[in-house]
Amino acid sequence: MRGHGFLLANYVPGNSFIHRSPLALKFLLVFACGLASFLVVDWGVSLAVLAALCGLFLLTGAGPKRLGRVVRPLFPVLLVIGLFQWWQLGAPTAGRIVLNILVCVVAASLLTATTPVQRILDGVVAAATPFQRFGADPERFALTIGVMLRSIPYIAGAFADVRDSARARGLERNPRALVLPVFITSVAYARQTGEALAARGLGDAGDDGPGD
Repeated sequence: MRGHGFLLANYVPGNSFIHRSPLALKFLLVFACGLASFLVVDWGVSLAVLAALCGLFLLTGAGPKRLGRVVRPLFPVLLVIGLFQWWQLGAPTAGRIVLNILVCVVAASLLTATTPVQRILDGVVAAATPFQRFGADPERFALTIGVMLRSIPYIAGAFADVRDSARARGLERNPRALVLPVFITSVAYARQTGEALAARGLGDAGDDGPGD
C-alpha cells in the first residue's frame, strides 16, 4: 500500500538549524501561517511568504522532490478553487487564496519533515496539559493526532492504488470502481486501528471511570 508522501512530508533526519529549532517555535510558525492566511490580503505578500517557506524547506535537506510530492497532489483541488474564486472575486483574490493554502501546507510540512512524530505528540501533550483542569485529556488528544497522521496517508495511498487498478481495467471514470474499494479498505483499517487501541486499554474515556 502506497501510504507515504501524501499531504505532509515525512520526517527526514538532519542537523539543520530548523531541525535544531525548539518545537514550540515550529508550532508557532505553523500557527502564524494559518492565522496569516486569514489576514493577508495581498497575493504578493503570500507569494513572498511561500517562497521563504520553500527556501526553508530546502535548507532542511529534504530536497525539492519531497517538496514536490507534498504539493503535487493538491494541484487539482487548487485549480478548481482558483478558477472558481477567479470567476467570483477576480484573479488577485484567487491567487491569494491558492497561495495561502500552499503556505499552510508547506509550513506544516516543515514541522513534520524536521521533527519526529513522537516528539510532535509529546509537544501536543505538553501544550494540552494546562487544559486538564477543564477536563481535557492530553494523552488522548495526542493519540487522536497520531492516528490521524497515520490514517490520512494510508487512505490517500489506498485511493492511489485503487485509481491505478481502475485505470488498468478502463474503469477510471466509474465512481463505484473508485469509491467502493477505498471505502471498504478505510473501514477495515479503522476496525484494525480500533481493535489495536482496545487491546492496549485505550477505549472510551468513560471506560476508565471507577464506577464503570
